[in-house]
Amino acid sequence: MPDFDFHQNLLLEDSRVLLRPLVREDDDVLAPIALADKDIIRFSPRQIHTPELLQQYIQDALHGKASAVRYPFIIFDKSTQEYAGSTSICAVSNFDKRLEIGYTWYGKKFQRTGLNRHCKWLLLNYAFDTLQFERVEFKIDERNTISQTAVHRLGATKEGILRSHTVMSDDFRRNTVYFSILKHEWEQLKPNFPLY
Repeated sequence: MPDFDFHQNLLLEDSRVLLRPLVREDDDVLAPIALADKDIIRFSPRQIHTPELLQQYIQDALHGKASAVRYPFIIFDKSTQEYAGSTSICAVSNFDKRLEIGYTWYGKKFQRTGLNRHCKWLLLNYAFDTLQFERVEFKIDERNTISQTAVHRLGATKEGILRSHTVMSDDFRRNTVYFSILKHEWEQLKPNFPLY
């Protein structure tokens, strides 16, 4: 079974979306989305609503990739021919055969369009069917009920809440809700996975 390789040029795509590795120059195409809404990633520990914050976000993401702790993607919506946001594979343990899907955000016009489900399909399929991993995790701010509902609708199981878990950009200490999907669950979810 293959290990996850942080040095690979990983492209994931279907008829609706292309996920390609994030690069430093992507601040140009992400800026119109990120700067349009101050609250675009309100429940994330890092903000992106100014050019400086967005550049720092991308720099941190690429440093995470170089350090083999995060593999960031840029999301391209084929239906609109526009860049829509970003997502990452992170917290990878090749030994334990688990990873996390996180750091996901979309511009407002791409939310609730089915794009997120296509992205999750590609990432889950890669984790379980290509890597043959046993577990995929999701971590969500307890206050972010919309994301919790979305992940639950994918078939993920809520496992519990870690209290005072993560420091936010405003120094608030959030509670983090853990969700997961296991490989045997994916085999049951996959035939009826909600893409639309």
